[in-house]
Amino acid sequence: MKFKTAKALASVALVGSFVVAMLPAVSSASTPTVKDSTFNTSYSTMKYLKTIVKKGKGSIAVILPDTVSSSRYTEFDAPNLKAAFKAAGLTTKQYTVQNAQGSDTTQYTDAQADIAKGAKVLLLDPLDSTTGAIIEQYAKDHGVKVIDYDRLTLGGARSYYVSFNNVAVGTLIGTGLTSCITSWAVKSPVVYVMKGAPTDNNATLFAQGYDAVLNAAGYNTTTGSANTVLESTGTWTPSAALTDFQGAYTANPKINAVVTPNDENAAPIIGYLQSQGLPPKTMPFTGQDATITGFQNIIAGYQCGTVYKPIWLEAQAAAALAIYLRAGLKPPAGLVNGTSNDSAALIKSLKKVPSVLLVATWVTPTKIESTVIHDKVIKASALCTTSAPTVKGATPPTYSADCTTYGIK
Repeated sequence: MKFKTAKALASVALVGSFVVAMLPAVSSASTPTVKDSTFNTSYSTMKYLKTIVKKGKGSIAVILPDTVSSSRYTEFDAPNLKAAFKAAGLTTKQYTVQNAQGSDTTQYTDAQADIAKGAKVLLLDPLDSTTGAIIEQYAKDHGVKVIDYDRLTLGGARSYYVSFNNVAVGTLIGTGLTSCITSWAVKSPVVYVMKGAPTDNNATLFAQGYDAVLNAAGYNTTTGSANTVLESTGTWTPSAALTDFQGAYTANPKINAVVTPNDENAAPIIGYLQSQGLPPKTMPFTGQDATITGFQNIIAGYQCGTVYKPIWLEAQAAAALAIYLRAGLKPPAGLVNGTSNDSAALIKSLKKVPSVLLVATWVTPTKIESTVIHDKVIKASALCTTSAPTVKGATPPTYSADCTTYGIK
C-alpha cells in the first residue's frame, strides 16, 4: 500500500482548525522545571511529569521510520524514548515504540492498530510527507493528536513538532567541510555535494544550510562548476550513496572533498576509498548522527566531524509533549520554544507549527571526550577497538592508538 500521489496528499492537507488552540493550560506549579533547557542524561526532569501522567488516559504510540537511513533509531531514539516514558511514570502498557522498517504500509497500519488499541497521542517520524499526512488525517478523524518527531510532515495536521534546527545542522556540515579543507591543506578542492532523500523535508533543510556555506565559499551548488560536482537526486540508503559516489568519482576523478549528509552515507564510501589505498587526511568527508562508525572514521582521519544531535534531549522533549497532550493539557511556554513553517499546508493555521527546536553540535576528534563520551551516548570501549572492514578485502581498522592521540578514555 503506497501513498505517493499528489491527489492523496492534497486531500489530506485539507484539514480543519488548528488542534492545539483549545487545550487548557497547565499551572507552572505542577511542572516547575519542565522546559527545553532542563532535560539531562539522567532523565531527572521527567519525574516532574508524574502528576501529568496521572491525569491522562489511553496510551502514547511512537512510530519510527526505518533502520536503513540511520542506525540512530535503534541505537538512540528507541531506548531514549522508552527511558523518558519510564522516568515520567508511564507503564509499558501506556506507551509503545515501533519501527516501520522502511514500509509506508507498515507505518500506516501501525498507526491504525495503535489507535484501535486506545492510543491518544502518536509520535510520528514519517517516512515521507505523503504517508505522514495520511496518517495524521486518520488520527485527527479519530480524535488522536500527533506530534511530528524529527521530521516535519509537509501538509500534515500535527499539533507540535520536535526536532533540531535543521538548517543550522546543515550549516554545521558546510562549515565543517570548509574548515577541514583548510586544515587538511586540500589542494585545488573539488567538492562532491551529496544530499539525503528528496522525500525527507529534513534533507532539504540540511542542504539549505550547507549549500549557503559552500556558495559563500566560492562553490556552486545550484548548477555545479569546475570545483563543484552535484549528486543527481539524493538518498538515505548507504549502498545507493556509494553507487552514486562511484559513478561521480569515475566521471570526475579530481573530486577530493565530499559533503555527505550523515555518517551512514559516508561510511561505505570511505570504506571503498580505503580499499583503494586512500591515505588519511587527504579527502575530507562530513557526517551527522554521531554514530560509532562515524567517530571511528573521524579519529582515523577520513571524516572531518559529525553533527551531534543529543537524542536523549529530543526524546525527552517529545515524550514530555506527548504526556501533556495525553492529559489534554497545553505544554508550558518554556518547553515549546519556536515555530516551523509548513510550506505545503493549505490552511493558514497549520502553516506555523509550534515547535521544540534544539541545538546540535559539530564534533571533531578533540571534542569527542567532552561531548558524546561525557554524555554517555557512546562508550570509549566500543569506539577504541578493532572493527570489521566496511568493504570486503580491506584491512580491519584498529582505533585504540587514535583514541590515545585524542585523549578518549
